[in-house]
Formats: sequence, structure tokens, C-alpha cells
Amino acid sequence: MSVLPITTAPKPGSIAASLRDVFGYSEFRLHQQEIIEHIVGGGDAFVLMPTGGGKSLCYQLPALHMAGTAIIVSPLISLMKDQVDALCANGVSAACLNSSLSPEDAATVLADMRAGSLDLLYVAPERLMMASFLRQLHKVPISLFAIDEAHCVSQWGHDFRPEYVRLGELREAFPGIPLIALTATADDQTREDVRLRLHLTHAPVFIAGFDRPNISYTVQDKQQAPQQLERFVRTQAGESGIVYCLSRKRVSEVAARLSSAGIKAAAYHAGFPQAERVRVQDAFQRDEVHVVVATVAFGMGIDKPDVRFVVHYDMPKNIEGYYQETGRAGRDGLPAVALLLYGLQDAVTARMLIERGNNPEQVRIELHKLQAMIGLAEATSCRRRVLLGYFGEELVEDCGNCDVCLDPPELYDASIEAQKALSAVYRVEQRFGAGHVVDVLRGADNEKVRRWVHNELALFGIGADLSRDEWMSIFRQLIHHGYLRQDIAEYSALKLTPAASGVLKGDVQVRLTRFKKRAPAPKASPKSLRRGRTAAFVGAVEDEGLYERLRDLRNQIAAEQRVPAYVVFADRSLMDMAARRPETPDEFLECHGVGKAKLKRYADAFLGEIGA
Repeated sequence: MSVLPITTAPKPGSIAASLRDVFGYSEFRLHQQEIIEHIVGGGDAFVLMPTGGGKSLCYQLPALHMAGTAIIVSPLISLMKDQVDALCANGVSAACLNSSLSPEDAATVLADMRAGSLDLLYVAPERLMMASFLRQLHKVPISLFAIDEAHCVSQWGHDFRPEYVRLGELREAFPGIPLIALTATADDQTREDVRLRLHLTHAPVFIAGFDRPNISYTVQDKQQAPQQLERFVRTQAGESGIVYCLSRKRVSEVAARLSSAGIKAAAYHAGFPQAERVRVQDAFQRDEVHVVVATVAFGMGIDKPDVRFVVHYDMPKNIEGYYQETGRAGRDGLPAVALLLYGLQDAVTARMLIERGNNPEQVRIELHKLQAMIGLAEATSCRRRVLLGYFGEELVEDCGNCDVCLDPPELYDASIEAQKALSAVYRVEQRFGAGHVVDVLRGADNEKVRRWVHNELALFGIGADLSRDEWMSIFRQLIHHGYLRQDIAEYSALKLTPAASGVLKGDVQVRLTRFKKRAPAPKASPKSLRRGRTAAFVGAVEDEGLYERLRDLRNQIAAEQRVPAYVVFADRSLMDMAARRPETPDEFLECHGVGKAKLKRYADAFLGEIGA
């Protein structure tokens, strides 16, 4: 079947003018202009850009400067809706086609596509590759195909989706039409697999880097995790956040605990009916729910820019997943926190889940990735350097915005403690997990210790001077340093490695990180938190009362329009307004995120509030 010819010549106006007039941005981010000009010129591209780095603009802006409709492949209905709402608010002709539409609405969208009145059309991969839909696309001018979350194409990606595999057929079906693949995270193997499957091996690769300097990465030893989480969430003072858990059961338990503590929290996982998942996500987008506790099912559909924190209640199985999930914080560029609660059992559970796999090669790769994740969690040097190094990106100096940089760990000679720990593992015949060995070291009087007559060992109680948490920290580090391993087949029993011999003989000095008792998190008010964020990005807001009034106005308008608040204006835009205090429409247009469509729609209301 023939394909309608398209014109790749730009429509009137420059892309810089569209950036300003449509999206309200004064300058491009790293590589954006280069990518956009390449696509407008008719080229294919593979784009690797961090979450919040401006990937969407790399296909949205070209769609405004190329003849025909841009077809955007998106994995989730909610993500399509959010993108379309935001584009329409900026005066762009955009729509989505998915199962949430009524037959009448779907027919209207198709009619608009055939009439050539849509700049962008968002579709799911299943819909796109239907023979009937492909036949319709062959009858209309198409400007470009953009495949978002392209790592889903690869079986080695951390979120492989079988329905994405057929997208490679687009190149043969629509030769000559630009094809762009975009993702926020992909290691070398995944990247090359995606390019091969989508026939993009000759397309240029644009890598904008993985660093998200506005995110502060923090890892805490898991100690009474429910209380830890509650204390942390309270420091965020009603800000939006996501808490990730590995199991559906834990999701429900954690959400219930937060709710009972008076925190506006809701649970989300794939086991809930579709209607309930949509309800929770909509409530979160509209700030009716502050914290969503979820499995990774609550993932790529998150386009909310003002998520201020992401907590991993359980350790992820790989750095790619961790990076993408933490990347959902601070998409607006303002300061955000990524907190990981890490316990020894997390690594055991993750390894157990991986080793249940049927593909030996996949298991090998995933175990390698798990070890890298453990290394990040137990890092004693700049955590951001470890994270970026995994993706092959070098940080010239320590970041100054992770827990290791802000509160460097104290290293000490732990050779004696290591000898005690390794000796205890040996004396209990390498048949028990860390918890029981710690009980023996500390002289615990419990049924299990007595049943195995471990209370009669010569070393029983020789570690009573250290707390349980201190000993657990030592065992985690001894595993990480390769002196011990956990045998999953024997219920995580600790086993000595050959390297342990040198420690036991006193030939090897062992330096470990001294355990830190975590002080209760300090309480912080919403004003103090926002003041810090404002100062970091747009200068101090002298009249913080004005900023709060602008937020209230924005939220009122969003409620009336039944859209998320950020669709009206992001927090960063309100901060800029409060700092600039524009008095005229022209001055209002200079504020961050104010394009011509929003100027026309909102100038009177916001200028009125600023001048009140």
C-alpha cells in the first residue's frame, strides 16, 4: 500500500518562537534544539533523556512545524490524557485514541485525524498496530512517529512489554516518515536492542545525560520502617509523593497505616479494578490525595511535575527501575527527595524472586543488576557518582546533594567485629541467617537459641556491647565486601567465602562504615519547605503570601476546569510570577510557562490577584 507523501519543510515561524509563544519557555534544554531541528529536517532519532529533561518537547514541537499528524505511541491511557490536557491548555490541537473513549468520541477523533486538524494523536501500541487502524493511517499525511518509553521494546529492558515488539514494523510500513524512539533509562545492552528492533541502527543517538541534580538521594537502614516512613512523610508537610512497595499486600498495609495517621494516602496496584486505579490517579493528579502507595504498576503514567518525594519502602531489583521511579520526583526542576529504606532482607527477597525465573541468561543478567543495586544502596562514596557511573556517565566531583556527601560516613577499623561475626557464622555451622547469628553474638535468651544449644557456645554474648542494628549493619557490609554470602536455597543462611580466611587469621584489616543511629526527622512547615525550593531556583519570594494566593487561585481554576493544577500553571510558574510581580500582559508573558494561549486565558485573573 502506498503512503501519502509528506512535506518536511517547517511551517511558518521558528521553533524558538514556538517554544516561547506556545510553551512559554525562554530557552531550550540540553540537546533539545539539536534533536528538534534534526527531526523537522526529516531524520530518525534515538533519544535518551532523563525524566523531567524535556523528552516530550522533542516530538511535540516538531509536530507543530511539520505537515501532517504526529502519531505518538504511549503505554498508558492516563499518561495520554495528561499530555493531551497540557497540550490543549497551550493551544495545541491534540487528542488521544484509546479504550476510555466512547464510540462517539472515538469517531470524532478519527474524523479530526482524517480532516488533518490534529497536530498530535496519542495511541497505545495495540491500537496502532491493528490492521484496520494502519489502513486509516495510510490514507492521511503523517508527520512523524514517536515511540515513548522505548525501553519497553527490549526484552532486556526493566519494563519489557510484548505489545511493543511489533512497532518495528512501522519502518517498513511507512518508509520515509521520521521515527523517534525516546526513553529516560536504558543501559548499553537495552539501548542497542531497542535500536535493532525499531530499525534505528543508523539513526543518530542523542544522550542528554542521566544527572538530575535537583533530586537528593538518600538511603536509610530499615529500622521500624512504618514509623520511619510516617516521620519522613510528615516532614514533607502535605507535598505530593509516591511510596513504592514490592508486594500488593504491603501496599495496602502501608497505605492504611498512613491514612490512619491522618495523611491523605491511597493504595494503587494492578489488582484493583480499573475504575479504582483511575480514581486514585485522578485524585493524586488533582492533589486530593497527597501520597500514593503503589507497586511499580503506578509507573509510566505519572506526568505530575510537582511530586516532591519518592520513597522506596523496599529495594528495587535494578538500578534502571530505581532511576526511573525516583525520576518521577521533581520533574518541574525544583528540589525533591528520593529516599530508599534498605534492609538485609530486601536483597534476599529480590534475589529469591529473580532466581525463580526460567531463563538462565535472563537470571544471570538480573542477578548482576541486583548486585549493582545493592552496591548503590551500600555506597560509602558519593551516591550520585555510583548511580551515574552505572550508566557510563562520569561525575567530575562529588554532588553535594546526597546523604553521603551531606553527612559523610565514618570509616573505622572493624577487624575485631568482623572476626567475631565470621567466627559466629562458623560456630553455628553456617546454617542460619543473620538475625539468629546476631542473637547468638548478643547473648539473646530465646527459644531458638536454646533449642540449638547455641547459648553454650564459647562466643555466646561476646557482642553484647553492640546493638542489634549495629550488628546487622556489620553483616550487610561483610556481605557487600565479599566475606560472606547468603544461600537462598537454605533460607538465606550465611556462608563464609574464601576471602573470610584472611580476616579470621588476622592477615586482613577490615574497614567498615560506623553505624549511625537515625535521629527522628525534624518537623518542617510547608512554608519553610517552599521557601527553600523557591530560593534555589527563582530567587527569594519576598511576599510569600502572594505565592500562596496564586496557588489558591490556580487550584480553584483547575477544579472548575476539572484538570490537574499543573495543567493551569506549574509551581515554578507561580514562583516566577510572585518574584517578578508582572503588572501588564506583556510582563505576564515573560513569566516561566506562560505562552500566548495561557496569556489569553489566565492573564486577567492572575494579574488581578498580583495587583490586589
